[in-house]
Amino acid sequence: MPDTILVVVEQREGKLNRVSWETITAGQAIAAATGSPLEAAVVGANAASIAAEVAAKKLAKVYAIESSKLAPYTPDAFAAALKQILASKQPKLVLMPHTYQVRDFVPKLATAMGRTVISDCIGFRHESGKLVFTRQMFQGKLAADVSFTGDAPWFVTFQNGAFRGDKAEDGASAAPVETVNVEIADGVIRNKPQEVFKEAKQAVDLTQAEMIVAVGRGIKEQKNIEIAKQLADALGADLAASRPICDSGWLPMDRQIGSSGQTVAPKLYLALGISGAIQHIVGMKGSRAIIAVNKDSEAPIFEIADYAVVGNLFDIVPPLIEEVKKVKAGA
Repeated sequence: MPDTILVVVEQREGKLNRVSWETITAGQAIAAATGSPLEAAVVGANAASIAAEVAAKKLAKVYAIESSKLAPYTPDAFAAALKQILASKQPKLVLMPHTYQVRDFVPKLATAMGRTVISDCIGFRHESGKLVFTRQMFQGKLAADVSFTGDAPWFVTFQNGAFRGDKAEDGASAAPVETVNVEIADGVIRNKPQEVFKEAKQAVDLTQAEMIVAVGRGIKEQKNIEIAKQLADALGADLAASRPICDSGWLPMDRQIGSSGQTVAPKLYLALGISGAIQHIVGMKGSRAIIAVNKDSEAPIFEIADYAVVGNLFDIVPPLIEEVKKVKAGA
């Protein structure tokens, strides 16, 4: 029987992180290339409902890994639970989204099993019977091809936006769901979680945004950000920025997109006055549709934009806001 691939989808407090669909898309692509069966696992105190949601996708099986000690989330409990399921089911390849939660527990899990992790991957190849994963280095300036030489299970995390979640294939029928009750011994969990930390009241998780309006140096002054905010409000989008805007204090740091900020993959990314330095592009290049407005026709962001608008954003954005409002009023 071919070696199994297991996708560990992420949930928190009973809500599925939508980046998990991207990891399932990656798993389906690898399964198709290697001829391997693809399974998924949901870890939590009440994983069954999310497991049923995931089972709609093209998967051989979904595991609902249950224990009362899995809520709230702790790295100790998650690592202990997954170690048990991996020892029992013995998949060869374990795929996960490269989220804060996964980055918290996967080093502990891999170390406990004497294995390694190839993290933050943006793609893969299957050549000569071998899987090769691509990950970026030096803020996206270089791409490295990495493969495993040690024993399975192999752990891989995929960068947000590396694959499109809407491309995850539905199954002809729902995949079977198997509930697995794991035993987590007393004393395994060494900390008591408090409320999820937020830097400020306005803290936002842009990774979950479906539309983003982002501003760069071309906005010129802090007061001009209001025009971008008006466009974002008209579209029902989130407002974001490149690093210089956040460094200047014009928008809070939780709005920053890029290698030192958040990595996003919305359905629409509207870049206003952003030149497109590599540090910014690595944080948003996975967006489904990119519209860039810049008066410099040679701006690097135009190289990845689906729609390039060469012009002064102060001439383009106000009429765009009015047109969006007209369309929404008539809808």
